[in-house]
Amino acid sequence: MRKKLINIGKKSKKAITFKLNSKKKNKVLKDYCDLIKKNEKLIINQNKKDVNNAKRRRLKKNLIDRLILDEKRILNIINSIKSIIKLKDPTNIVLEKWKRPNGLNISKISIPIGVIGVIYESRPNVTSDVASLSFKSGNAVILKGGKEAFNSNKILSKLFRTSLKKNNIDENLVQFIDNKNRNVVDFLLTKMSKYIDVIIPRGGKKLVKKVQNLSNVPIIGHLEGICHTFIDKDANLKIAKKIVFNAKLRNTAICGATETVLIHQKILKQSCNYILKNLEENGCKIIGDTKVRKFYKGKIFKATNKDWSKEYLSPTVSVKSVSDLKEAIKHINEYGTMHTDSIITKNKVAAKKFLSNVNSSIAMHNTSTQFADGGEFGFGGEVGISTNTLPPRGPVGLNQLVSYKYEISSNGKIRK
Repeated sequence: MRKKLINIGKKSKKAITFKLNSKKKNKVLKDYCDLIKKNEKLIINQNKKDVNNAKRRRLKKNLIDRLILDEKRILNIINSIKSIIKLKDPTNIVLEKWKRPNGLNISKISIPIGVIGVIYESRPNVTSDVASLSFKSGNAVILKGGKEAFNSNKILSKLFRTSLKKNNIDENLVQFIDNKNRNVVDFLLTKMSKYIDVIIPRGGKKLVKKVQNLSNVPIIGHLEGICHTFIDKDANLKIAKKIVFNAKLRNTAICGATETVLIHQKILKQSCNYILKNLEENGCKIIGDTKVRKFYKGKIFKATNKDWSKEYLSPTVSVKSVSDLKEAIKHINEYGTMHTDSIITKNKVAAKKFLSNVNSSIAMHNTSTQFADGGEFGFGGEVGISTNTLPPRGPVGLNQLVSYKYEISSNGKIRK
């Protein structure tokens, strides 16, 4: 195993030494789309193996749902790649340039990061998204998918390599680790810093925690998505009802789902039943603090302090009353994970204060937190969401997978 992984790292480093122009990159991605369409039945058959294995292992229903590939989801994969084709190549762009009094001409140029290692679970579309984004941004990628999607990931990565080979490009720009041994991840994190420039974990809390604890390679990622929606005293309650429903229940298994609803105490009486009953009637478990429980007439469970730190990833929501905007911001900054947080209000001053003062990588106004997604941002997909304080932050798409260097010229200048 050790020898094979180091060999994969060496091949990736070699592959990125050859620079490709935008036209060539887009041709590879177009051919990849064609290959996916042509091999649709094969992909679905390989995916069925994974789904059947998942059912035998009795994985949770939401995990199996995320795993399934059908004609509609394959079309979504193709459309995602097509949107990446339309995006401008983010490499070799002059970001800034200036001339110094000392005679130096300085240019700041965008360049690829290098070799990206991605460790991920469940969703097979991550394979195509990450491979396409990494390739278009000039990077090589090493893919380590979860065993639950092994066959699906393998065929999607193989088709990308076929497209590279067809265009006489080093197929090792995309490599899939076809080893299910758990020790593979440990080795990638602790022994591959010479070959991998950044690690991106995409998966549950357990996986990301492991990556953060073990990795000696820089990480882009987030541990949890404890997202909030704050209903201000000046909220339009019709809009609030619609947004809270979508933010919580559209898809409960994604990191951008709202886990805690904060309600201004001045509107508890008129908003509690109007907004929360809609959630309960659609299968959502409500957990509330003392004040919320006083006003809500439906079934509600008692909240403890632990509930403010929970990422449920299920149809469950915790609800807390706050005395004002300041307390809402304080609560979010204390219990949130700098992922995505939203305020519902007609008051533009309150909205501006909220957006400026929450520590979130994505701060929203009158918007569902479920929009925390690279595709929705126009990034053509994403390799993940970053809640790091250092950049990149938020959805990591094409333009976030580059670094930069300085190019300097002068007319024979020497420093005094």
